[in-house]
Amino acid sequence: MSNNSQPILLSVNGVCAGYGPSDVLHQVSLEVRQREIVTLIGANGAGKSTTLMTISRIQPLRAGVIAFAGHDLANTPPDQVVALGLAQVPEGRRIFPRLSVRENLEMGGFLRRDTAAMARDLERVYALFPILKDRDRQHGGTLSGGEQQMLAIGRALMSEPRMLMMDEPSMGIAPILVLRIFQAIQQLRDEGMTILLVEQNARAALRFADRGYVMETGAITLSGLGRELLDDRRVQEAYLGD
Repeated sequence: MSNNSQPILLSVNGVCAGYGPSDVLHQVSLEVRQREIVTLIGANGAGKSTTLMTISRIQPLRAGVIAFAGHDLANTPPDQVVALGLAQVPEGRRIFPRLSVRENLEMGGFLRRDTAAMARDLERVYALFPILKDRDRQHGGTLSGGEQQMLAIGRALMSEPRMLMMDEPSMGIAPILVLRIFQAIQQLRDEGMTILLVEQNARAALRFADRGYVMETGAITLSGLGRELLDDRRVQEAYLGD
């Protein structure tokens, strides 16, 4: 479970961001320590995806501080964020449908030059998701939704990240593959990966997460250990259907 002795890898403090004249995020603050799974839950439109896009520096930052591994990300372009070791698995997967599984994975390492290490990481992805090895030459667009999600995670892993941000990895996926993806997320954490997870399936996310944050209308309203939030009546009534 969450270990407060681990150093903070990602720190978000007082972040405001939005589209047009309106702010979507209002003074958002959160932190993720090394080797944690931290989940961000909330209703559709709460600002969860905007939070990830702002951390990735795809969405402009209007106020606040974002620091990753000691680096201030305020003026860091998205490709340099990836180079620092922070990779995002986007909502909707966004794989390259006309490229093969292997080509999609190789695209994830486009910033790298260490071919031997890339080959090692490719085998690591295939060990994590054996179905991808079976589909090695198959076009990404012909995979099932769950297989495409595995491919999107694998592509992000090919950038050699220290931390993964995942946006709705269970969306539109058969239940049996949802379980496999959550098991893979937990396995990655056990192997040393740090993960920030945005997930509509709040019950599953909180079961697997060390800690969680609840977001409502662009602000963090509640935080705690995953198991504590699972037992919180406010969370149960709003997000767990109890």
